Amino acid sequence: MSLTPPSGGAPFRAGFACFVGRPNAGKSTLTNALVGTKVAITSNRPQTTRHTVRGIVHRPDAQLVLVDTPGLHKPRTLLGERLNDVVRATWAEVDVIGFCLPADQKLGPGDRYIAKELSEVKRTPKVAIVTKTDLVDSQRLAEQLIAIDQLGKELGIEWAEIIPVSAVGDKQVGLLADLLVPLLPESPPLYPDGDLTDEPEQVMVAELIREAALEGVRDELPHSLAVVVEEMLPREDRPADRPLLDIHAYLYIERQSQKAIVIGAKGARLKHVGTTARKHIEALLGTPVFLDLHVKVAKDWQRDPKQLRKLGF
Repeated sequence: MSLTPPSGGAPFRAGFACFVGRPNAGKSTLTNALVGTKVAITSNRPQTTRHTVRGIVHRPDAQLVLVDTPGLHKPRTLLGERLNDVVRATWAEVDVIGFCLPADQKLGPGDRYIAKELSEVKRTPKVAIVTKTDLVDSQRLAEQLIAIDQLGKELGIEWAEIIPVSAVGDKQVGLLADLLVPLLPESPPLYPDGDLTDEPEQVMVAELIREAALEGVRDELPHSLAVVVEEMLPREDRPADRPLLDIHAYLYIERQSQKAIVIGAKGARLKHVGTTARKHIEALLGTPVFLDLHVKVAKDWQRDPKQLRKLGF
């Protein structure tokens, strides 16, 4: 990609924008929509995202690196505290902050808590992004836009923009990128052309397995579930035109009673998780996969520093 702008053209810009908000505010879905492919796992369960995920948007005039963060929340565990620390460390380092607020939910204490913290981040421009606009009518959307504008005035936040979007309906997603780019610094590209994420493949595979395991389970399980890929190796003695990648992964839960939920009757649920995850992994890696899943109990891992380290937090 050329770093020299055409004669009279605007200079090339590149930088980082993070999406913050309370759990289930639509940050990951919006990240995927802007990048144009799945780089962050999504779920209707809060607190699905557990680490920062970078998605890279390539444009002729800019490279926009989106950092999807875990939902900022009132922590009840050591894991929760560490996730909040990740969010705060991220917004301290980016060039622009996108504050995601769902259109279908009135501003609540969680939104005000985050906005108050953002008001203390003085130099970084902030864009208020009203997500999930496909779920409300025009009157409800107008009320939300006014409420967000008022929230900014109350806390001394001067929004660089307030923009409604629907990632699911692909409404104003491109416009959001157009508004974020001028807030980035002049810079050459930060990643090679064609890269869509800097996530290690092993981490993305673990996330796809966790996403499949989160679907259709009881409310108690999402926070208790962690996935670690132990091994990813090409199967030996396979012909070049018929490769097979062996992936061995463990699903960790906190209590013995949760094991039955994950495995299901006669192993049916775990088999379904494996089938679903394998399709997404094969699409991601572009190669046939043999996926071997096992379920282990790591008692109260969310509260145990040693186990959190072992599970990558």
